[in-house]
Amino acid sequence: MTALSDFPITRRWPATRPDVIQLYSLGTPNGQKASIALEEMGLDYEAHRISISDPEDQKTPEFLSLNPNHKIPAIIDPDGPGGKPMPLWESGAILIYLADKTGLFLPADGAERYHTLQWLMWQMGGVGPMFGQLGYFHRYKGSEIEDNRPRERYYAEARRLLGVLDRQLEGRDWITGSFSIADIATAPWVRTLDVFYEAVEQTELNSFDNVMRWKQRFFDRPAVQRGLEVTP
Repeated sequence: MTALSDFPITRRWPATRPDVIQLYSLGTPNGQKASIALEEMGLDYEAHRISISDPEDQKTPEFLSLNPNHKIPAIIDPDGPGGKPMPLWESGAILIYLADKTGLFLPADGAERYHTLQWLMWQMGGVGPMFGQLGYFHRYKGSEIEDNRPRERYYAEARRLLGVLDRQLEGRDWITGSFSIADIATAPWVRTLDVFYEAVEQTELNSFDNVMRWKQRFFDRPAVQRGLEVTP
């Protein structure tokens, strides 16, 4: 049977509690998905901070041995399927795995499972990439580019996506009606428009009333607040 110590990543980030889930992450929106899910699901875990700016972390052989895409988050569950350690990367895959492991925030079968996965995929394929590009061109290195077309393109797409979310939330507390991994995936990215990117005005975030109420409701949850404090 494979032991946790057999994973090269544990040589750089040793596990002090090898019997619990090992989380390799940082306090970015994608990283927060994993830590919030772990807190909401009541799973015991050990967090290891991985720098996204220091190539000595994400591009080391040890980290690449777990995630060849050299991105956070990633996990190793020592009690995976069949009782064997389960290494996993990609935040959406991690959310599905943890939800299935605990039976929480993702229906086991039926139409509602696929409705929830639909909105998770919407975040993974739309909200995350588009908001991330907005951040690059508005707040970070891309802001030095004089041509405004990239910025305007991502401002407009962010507003469109917020409109999709706002309409879905009409008459609902949560994206699919019940609190789910779709909310856990999406809310940290909406928050980043304000907290990290300072693009509230450009995205007209405050004009989406349903989104703003949902966002407040989400971040008022105690487990969410704890998840935000992990690997800052």
